[in-house]
Amino acid sequence: MGGVTSTVAARFAFFPPTPPSYGVIEKEQGEGVELTQVPRRSNVEARRLQTKKGNGIIAMYVRHPGAKLTLLYSHGNAADLGQMYELFVELSSHLGVNLMGYDYSGYGQSSGKPSEQNTYADIEAAYRCLIETYGAYEEDIILYGQSVGSGPTCDMGSRLSRLRAVVLHSPIMSGLRVMYPVKHTYWFDIYKNIDKIPSIKCPVLVIHGTSDEVVDCSHGKQLWEHCKEKYEPLWIKGGNHCNLELYPEYIKHLKKFVAAIEKRPPPSLENIPKIDENSSLLDPPVVTSDRLSTDQKLEKPRASVDQRESKPRQSTDCRERDNGKPRSSTDRRDKSRKSVDASDKPRLSVDQSDKPRKSIDRFGGMMRSVCNIDCFKVTATGG
Repeated sequence: MGGVTSTVAARFAFFPPTPPSYGVIEKEQGEGVELTQVPRRSNVEARRLQTKKGNGIIAMYVRHPGAKLTLLYSHGNAADLGQMYELFVELSSHLGVNLMGYDYSGYGQSSGKPSEQNTYADIEAAYRCLIETYGAYEEDIILYGQSVGSGPTCDMGSRLSRLRAVVLHSPIMSGLRVMYPVKHTYWFDIYKNIDKIPSIKCPVLVIHGTSDEVVDCSHGKQLWEHCKEKYEPLWIKGGNHCNLELYPEYIKHLKKFVAAIEKRPPPSLENIPKIDENSSLLDPPVVTSDRLSTDQKLEKPRASVDQRESKPRQSTDCRERDNGKPRSSTDRRDKSRKSVDASDKPRLSVDQSDKPRKSIDRFGGMMRSVCNIDCFKVTATGG
């Protein structure tokens, strides 16, 4: 069974930039490192974090004065921190948030090899660093997952009950669904986001390009349909997998989302788990998992963003163990709920056919999305 899973993961493929786009200089004391081949900034620092899988991953933290929220960003599968550095700095500045980005095991200057399970350990190490080192609180953290980064983001989002919000940027329903038009979730599939997203209790923003040739826009739409707390999605007409940041509505909609989340009262502070060096900070997953969980119990779902309650919706076309009985399929779509900003008139920009700006000043500085266009395509070898 492990061989089949490994084959699927190999065909799904991780593409760490080779050689890495940056280097590191180890500091004499502590976990701190200095990033090389990137501009030095007084509000940026980097660390080497140890994961529970035994790997040392590089994480960078961008501090914003007066920030109330912190963004934990999981990047795409063909990028590393050196390539994402300027984008992270600009996002922190324009959204008014602290931001932590990290490289997966085997990416950049992180040790180990990339794998699904390693990415789960990687994001947990970054989250632990935010809590223990930078004094962040779960209820002030927004998870942001781009492309393959939607995997660790959805996994963590389904296991933390007091997160402030989640952003999914060009997300995948699952690894197998990117390669084949399957309608069921198989045990050997990886990054089963479509099964986990109903367990995410906080508001979720989905951003996807309508002309994405790598991960079809239907992935983003299906995930949005299965969110418990929907926020007005952004379907960028003409946007592909690698250039959504170039469209003016991207940063405009993201700023609007962060502003709405900032105004929303934080989740209850009751029953915050104590930090244990030998255990996970995460709540146990609701969906079937092959990973050990802690004994923490999930809280009751909070009221939705627009203060209207909705029942959790079952995951799409999959069968899971639930009280010993298979869960029914939900191929039919529910009617979309009104967004957080229901009082606003519908925004034309969501489906507007704007062309991406060619200027280097797309929202304050020159950014470049990075992606291997063949990153999700089936390779010739089975791995």
